[in-house]
Amino acid sequence: MTSMPLIFLSIFLHLGILIHSSPLAPALYVLGDSLFDSGNNNILPTLAKADYLPYGVNFVKGATGRFTNGRNVADFIAEFLGLPCSPPYMSIWRSTQVTGFNYASGSCGILPETGDRFGKCLNLQEQIDLFQRTVLSDLPKHFESSYDLSEYLSKSIFILSIGSNDYINNYLQPNLYNTSKHYPPQPFAQLLVDALSQGFERLYSLGARKIVMFEIGPIGCIPSITRNVRNKHNGQCVEEINQIVSLFNQGLPALLKNLTSRLQGSTFVLGQANFLGYDAIKHPSKYGLTDSETPCCTTWENGTSGCIPLLPPCPHAYQHFFWDAFHLTETVYSVVATRCFNDASFCSPFNIKQLIQL
Repeated sequence: MTSMPLIFLSIFLHLGILIHSSPLAPALYVLGDSLFDSGNNNILPTLAKADYLPYGVNFVKGATGRFTNGRNVADFIAEFLGLPCSPPYMSIWRSTQVTGFNYASGSCGILPETGDRFGKCLNLQEQIDLFQRTVLSDLPKHFESSYDLSEYLSKSIFILSIGSNDYINNYLQPNLYNTSKHYPPQPFAQLLVDALSQGFERLYSLGARKIVMFEIGPIGCIPSITRNVRNKHNGQCVEEINQIVSLFNQGLPALLKNLTSRLQGSTFVLGQANFLGYDAIKHPSKYGLTDSETPCCTTWENGTSGCIPLLPPCPHAYQHFFWDAFHLTETVYSVVATRCFNDASFCSPFNIKQLIQL
């Protein structure tokens, strides 16, 4: 697979959607961390921001707060659905918005304490609090009845990518957090899965029915981990960290299957992003990439941080896997979104195209 066919596929899908007179789903709601954040952190008192160049250097609106060079997975999925990009809930005028919101927040996670050393971010429960405000206060004025609102929510798509920071900005920071001292890897993974389950049940109680949860990627391969002198390793990745994270991912299939069977009318989908990310890192040429180790933008501390403001990035970002020390390029996000939209072996048991038909 090369980048060119993927680009053409993305364009083809987008043009095909434009033929339809209406979107394929009424709205796209987005929750998660910096992989999905579209600008919520811009107005929060946090060091975790991406509202400056070179972030957004390849995005039509420039530096919007997305932690990449262009669009992220949520943006591509919105395009495939025929919807506008879900705007950040924290920074828009909400009275006219019915095509979905983005609540994702960089540096945050499932646990409330994750990421707090950088300042204020929105953890999962706080993001669901904002969705609750959306359902109870923002949306009712746009619908004639509670039934119409429920129908709208039941047909909307919800996507989540969260949990990475509970490891990167919490569990793997023993000098800053005591979490790893209190929880061995398996109990910690279960702690996250249980908290995630409670979050999903809240979303369901508020009307969400079609929910896609993406796995945590192979964070043992990201530059902030591999280039950190504390993480001694052989090979391209710190496989010990990948193994720790895999315990969380292994708990997702049973969780999502159980929720689908227990919560009437719900469908929970698993986005199997970990294997795809690992495969692209190990075999970049299969995905039209030439570099799966080096951040494209110039960072501090030997490639282990975010982008240094205003410095020009590498000339061919589309050939890189990593944008900075933590995040991926638009090219990789395009592959993930395209697979999830079309491939039921990647997003299972239903891809998003099938999910909207349920």
